[in-house]
Amino acid sequence: MGSQRPIWRPFPVQIFQKATGEKDVRFKVLYCGICHSDLHNIKNEWGFSTYPLVPGHEIVGIVTEVGSKVEKFKVGDKVGVGCMVGACHSCDNCANDLENYCPKMILTYGANYYDGTITYGGYSDVMVAEERYNVRFPDNLPLDAGAPLLCAGITVYSPLQHFGFTKPAMHIGVVGLGGLGHVAVKFPKAFGVKVTVISTSPNKKEEAIEHLGADSFLVSRDPDQMQAAMGTMDGIIDTVSAVHPLLPLLGLLKSQGKLVMVGAPDRPLELPVFPLLMGRKIVAGSCIGGMKETQEMIDFAGKHNITAEVEVISMDYVNTAMERLEKNDVRYRFVIDIGNTLKAA
Repeated sequence: MGSQRPIWRPFPVQIFQKATGEKDVRFKVLYCGICHSDLHNIKNEWGFSTYPLVPGHEIVGIVTEVGSKVEKFKVGDKVGVGCMVGACHSCDNCANDLENYCPKMILTYGANYYDGTITYGGYSDVMVAEERYNVRFPDNLPLDAGAPLLCAGITVYSPLQHFGFTKPAMHIGVVGLGGLGHVAVKFPKAFGVKVTVISTSPNKKEEAIEHLGADSFLVSRDPDQMQAAMGTMDGIIDTVSAVHPLLPLLGLLKSQGKLVMVGAPDRPLELPVFPLLMGRKIVAGSCIGGMKETQEMIDFAGKHNITAEVEVISMDYVNTAMERLEKNDVRYRFVIDIGNTLKAA
């Protein structure tokens, strides 16, 4: 499934994944999650899309072939590939297991690979990637509900670890209760952290608390609720990908609190500086995680039974799913059943 022109309505194209190299793992794709960034890329909202485009970077399946120098995987293993398939492997970031911040990081789709070819993602029946960029799935983690963790899961897990939001005595806020936000509740709760969901939608309160396990809920448009919660949070994970005000969120932080942005709005946000100065507060960003940390995240998810809330769809429903995703009409992640519904060309 690909997009040939800079419009957002996808249609099928035939592509060929590269041959299996000596360090490569080839697997049959069974499921692939639909990330909001797939929609951004299909519509070229970030300005660097190339066509034909085959999206998908939450890809899981079963190994069918391994290269002669592959050591960690064998035929029949359950594996996944997330947001990247390459990096320089020689810079400081790569040396410190931060391939995601390598200046030459290669995205799973729509990027130039080492050999100059274009990378294609998981809306396809086969995936080939270097061993280093494959993640082993625990046997108890379902592939369909586990697939979105390869993007959404690591996107929230990495800042939780890096900024120290994993101590049980802490209180963190999660802004937005969508594809990222709902797993941003599950991971800190597994660490024993107090979690408050911050949303513009009052009707999400029951879902946040009763189903996802959040401790409390704030309606960000309710000034009384926001005032009562000022200065109560050690950190906030902001998952919203639309333009929104930061000032109210900064007010919720304690002194030396941290607001971490993991959503990617397509227009700049306004950042008020005075509240940062008066509380030594920090606004930071975080983008997925390195491969070592991604494997750690998947293992943690398996141990604590953390999965995404998914709606499994057929390949021929993808166009409709994109229309619904644009309206935020999904709870909370679409996952394509590639193995059962992608028809061979």
